[in-house]
Amino acid sequence: MEKYNTIWEEIKQSLEDDLDDEVFTEIFEPVNTVFKVVNNYIYLIAPNDFIKRRIEMLYLNKLNRYLELRLDDPHKFRIMTEEQASKELADEKEFAVNTPDQTLVDRYIQGNINTSYTFDSFVVGNSNRLAYTSAIKVADQPGIVANPLYIFGDVGLGKTHLMQCVGNYILEGNMNSRVLYVKTDQFVEEYVRHASKKKFDEFNEKYRNVDVLLVDDIQFLSGKDQSQNEFFKLFELLHGQQKQIVITSDRSANELKDIMSRLTSRFEWGVTVDINRPDLDHRIKILRKKLMAETSNADLIPNDVIEYIASVFDNNVRELEGALKRVLFYCTAFNIDFTVKNAEAALENLVKPRINDNFLSENKIKNIMSIVSDYYRISTSDLISKKRTAKYVFPRQVSMYLIKTLYDLPYKKIGTFFNNRDHSTVMHSVEKITNEIEMDINVKKDVEKLTIKCGQK
Repeated sequence: MEKYNTIWEEIKQSLEDDLDDEVFTEIFEPVNTVFKVVNNYIYLIAPNDFIKRRIEMLYLNKLNRYLELRLDDPHKFRIMTEEQASKELADEKEFAVNTPDQTLVDRYIQGNINTSYTFDSFVVGNSNRLAYTSAIKVADQPGIVANPLYIFGDVGLGKTHLMQCVGNYILEGNMNSRVLYVKTDQFVEEYVRHASKKKFDEFNEKYRNVDVLLVDDIQFLSGKDQSQNEFFKLFELLHGQQKQIVITSDRSANELKDIMSRLTSRFEWGVTVDINRPDLDHRIKILRKKLMAETSNADLIPNDVIEYIASVFDNNVRELEGALKRVLFYCTAFNIDFTVKNAEAALENLVKPRINDNFLSENKIKNIMSIVSDYYRISTSDLISKKRTAKYVFPRQVSMYLIKTLYDLPYKKIGTFFNNRDHSTVMHSVEKITNEIEMDINVKKDVEKLTIKCGQK
């Protein structure tokens, strides 16, 4: 046991160096004891349930990564409260670690929840911060804070991940919670199948006897009148019993098509949050987190390569992570260095379709440049020149922003139209104008006018 206590003290020292003083003092300073080691699980004692849940939700994966560096055999941490440890000692019996783990696995399989979707593995940025914060509050107080929690956004931005974070967190806190995750098309299929056989009791047994209902892609209820009626009844029942409901969609509730208004209005009863496309810094954080998960080494790939991948694949998290895996596989398989050149080679077949799908002639690019130049009363040659005064820099940045927004060309490709500027320069320009639009109403109006002039509205 002395060995494991020493390891824990070393990890605490690393945490103290990594975390804010306030966080370390509140969360980890009181955790001083290794209670026991059973079946490769190291049990730590937290003073109360609040600290236990905070560690499990936000820091457990981090602790386990520290642990991997210090032990040859695979071990993982588990957290107990002082009350749980005292009860166990009083009962004088060994903690049956396999039983609760098996129960948890059964819960995940029953509800089809991905156990890796935790708050600790979710990368937070400006595009999803509100949704993340709302999900944590819902997980802490299911059925009370926001019911339903309605999360919407484009494909591949992390809606399903965040939804299942809620389910996993609730299960970690209470193993007996009945958490059910279902895709909407699955719900419709099951209802139709049971209705055709008039086995409504079996259907109701599954969907009505839950504590938490997680429903993915609610937009697929569109046009399914009977399924909508059934879901309306289910929603009313669970909501009335203060059972937590979490819903995801690709659009806001008031934009849903062919879904009864009495249902969409209920989707807005609780809290509605959106997830947007991640900005460059956020995409880089996502890649670093994914790299750590894949290789346990967040610094394996140099910064310029990570920035290149983040600059090219900016639509959603799914394709971003796919590009990273491809670069990892390519460079590892051929035993070559992680460089931008090798990353370009690895991703060539993925990048080309993006360019082809958004194909446009040089005349269209020149048209945007001409429109922007005229608007700001400068020449096109000044627009693409190396001149660095604000009179020319700002219109140049607006031009880059419009080309990226309207045609979604890779940053490197856009740079070729501006005297072969580096992709990082184009990235900076696009991000700057994006922020300016949010902060300055005059910039927003200018960009809207220019967008119309370019024939896109």
